[in-house]
Amino acid sequence: MTPLPIDPSTAPTPASIRKNGRRLALAWSATSAMSNKPAMLRLAFASDDRATVNQHFGAAVGFAIHAFDGERWQLVELAEFPPETMDGNENKLLAKIAALAGCAAVYCLAAGGSAVKQLLAAGVQPVRLDDETPIDALLKQVSAAIRDGGIPWVDKALRAGGDAARFERMATEAWEE
Repeated sequence: MTPLPIDPSTAPTPASIRKNGRRLALAWSATSAMSNKPAMLRLAFASDDRATVNQHFGAAVGFAIHAFDGERWQLVELAEFPPETMDGNENKLLAKIAALAGCAAVYCLAAGGSAVKQLLAAGVQPVRLDDETPIDALLKQVSAAIRDGGIPWVDKALRAGGDAARFERMATEAWEE
């Protein structure tokens, strides 16, 4: 039996984390009032600081994943990956795309053609930004699009998600026969 190191930061990184990265579900996301409502929309942001979109998709060291419950956004998950070079290695994309399961879109500074095709096949809309942009500003833009429309992929994602409460509303409506 191998003893565990006293300081986890000095422990060697397991091969599975070096290869596939890691996903961290945030504790407050499971205990908050938001956890009682299903997420209406989940978005990922390629970021190395969790505050600004500042990464190319293929070389991203992390994604900050936010969920919207119809009223507010909340950071619910972090996905982290070992640093990558933009070398055309397609294998590095698999773990990144898998980490975005359930997300409607991923914001990044750039994405290669192969990554775009794989993201679309997985049901994730890549959104390329021209400049580094604060995540909070992007969340406000998407909130406005949810309320007012105007961003085609947001409208499509909301239609695809369906309206789970529509049957409850129909049951309370007056019916004419």
